[in-house]
Amino acid sequence: MTLPSGMVSAVYRETGVPSYEGNPFIEALPPILERKQLRDGLGGTIKLRPADIYLDDETRIHIISHLLDGFFQPLARHVELESKISIMLRQGYVGRNLATGDLSTHIQNGYERIMQGNLSAFRFDHVESTAKSLAFIGCSGSGKTSSLNRILATYPQLIHHPEHNFTQIVFLKIDCPHDGSLKSLCHNFFREIDSVLATNYVKRYAEKRHGVETLIAVMSHLANTHAIGLLVIDEIQHLSIRASGGAEKMLNFFVTLVNEISIPVVMVGTPKARPIFEMDLRSARRGAGFGSILWEPMEKPALGENVLRTEWGAFTNKLWKYQWLTKASEEVADELRDLWFDLSQGIMDVVIKLFVLSQIRAVVTGTERITANILKAVYQDELKPIHPMMEALRSGDSSKIARYSDLTIPDIDKKILELSNLLESSKDQIRKSVRYGGNDQAIRLHNMLVDMGYESDLLAPLIERAFEQHPELQIKDLMPIILSWYQSSEQSPPAKKQQKPKSIKVKDWHTLDSDDFRFMHSQAANEEQMLEAVQQSGLVFNTDRWLASGE
Repeated sequence: MTLPSGMVSAVYRETGVPSYEGNPFIEALPPILERKQLRDGLGGTIKLRPADIYLDDETRIHIISHLLDGFFQPLARHVELESKISIMLRQGYVGRNLATGDLSTHIQNGYERIMQGNLSAFRFDHVESTAKSLAFIGCSGSGKTSSLNRILATYPQLIHHPEHNFTQIVFLKIDCPHDGSLKSLCHNFFREIDSVLATNYVKRYAEKRHGVETLIAVMSHLANTHAIGLLVIDEIQHLSIRASGGAEKMLNFFVTLVNEISIPVVMVGTPKARPIFEMDLRSARRGAGFGSILWEPMEKPALGENVLRTEWGAFTNKLWKYQWLTKASEEVADELRDLWFDLSQGIMDVVIKLFVLSQIRAVVTGTERITANILKAVYQDELKPIHPMMEALRSGDSSKIARYSDLTIPDIDKKILELSNLLESSKDQIRKSVRYGGNDQAIRLHNMLVDMGYESDLLAPLIERAFEQHPELQIKDLMPIILSWYQSSEQSPPAKKQQKPKSIKVKDWHTLDSDDFRFMHSQAANEEQMLEAVQQSGLVFNTDRWLASGE
């Protein structure tokens, strides 16, 4: 039998936990992961091949952009989140054993609730719920959704049990509707089940004029009918925009879902959702049924602390390795890492996007390394929408931070495309400027000939030859000479003269090597910074230190 995509056939394993034994729903789950296995399983999918550094610029831009979705560095917070989800998922099945009839009891009780329209009704003795709930709060960009998706991806979503002719939904993830209504949430629930099982619950229930109470009863019944192991409701902060009483009704539903229907629920939201769980003691208690996880941005290492042993150091060191730049340094300079934190304030999404956009700018400008000037330019030019949030985080004022809890960087893919397209012409100009030693007339002549259809590898040496032999002539006089050479060169290319050393204009010094005095000058804002840069590089003899040594 060929199973549908996303479904696996049950393979039962011993769990080693007495309360899990004999429960097909739990024994069919993947083994509980050890920490090393978890880190390997959650890691990113990007591979850095040394040869890729020398690919053409356009290809490198595509590879660098893949970091936005492909990079993932497991941290201690991810291990904690996975552990809680693993326990919630398994313990939620303890009271719904397919082999002992406990699940049938839940299903029959659910059917009774639908028939009576009462969520408290039950036909058989009530089975105590073993499900728990979890409030997962963090500002946008902290990696909540991406981390959850990676953790859930370690489980199959559907498991078919041939012996019982039953298909189990391990997890179901839905988004809270923007209008915060219960009816819309129920519709999203039916729609998601339809998408994974190819059922028609939306047509059967959502398109009918059922009231909210009936829809909730049906939703809870279906949760047991398909043995949903974990329900993840994302964007829970949208409840805060409901009319008076709407959020409370929604939370009452969550409480019922966890207590009465025995379905573990993970409620995910930004700090705007925190007041929802503090509305009353009952909802706050349920929101913290298995505790709550609050993800703050990564902290800046304390003065004197070993940065390599911090979360910030581990994250940036791992990310820094993924560079496709020909002049990239192997390690992050302390000053650059400090600036990186100041601009991103430790928010993972901003850290990665700032790194990606800076790397792309380094490619198209020819700098070929990430510098402080590039980081600042990208922050100012490309990340303006997040400046208010960054300023609020720098201030440390909780009231200001609360205003910007929903951090977003819109259309990042569009920004990457615009950046590469916008700077493409600048990149060509830089290449020509370097080739022609900053000769504006030569660059203009090159562009004119290309527009006339004479683009060729022969063009640049012919233009250089023309300006060397006829420096007094103007462009209109040089044009026929070059065209004559061009036509004859196609038959017999002219012998090349010994190339003179090319001077580099000041505006192109940023393309030189990192240990070049001219490059250091291009990165320094004043003479003091220039002197400090050359002293740190060891290119200037430090007389004060020599005299102090007494040698």
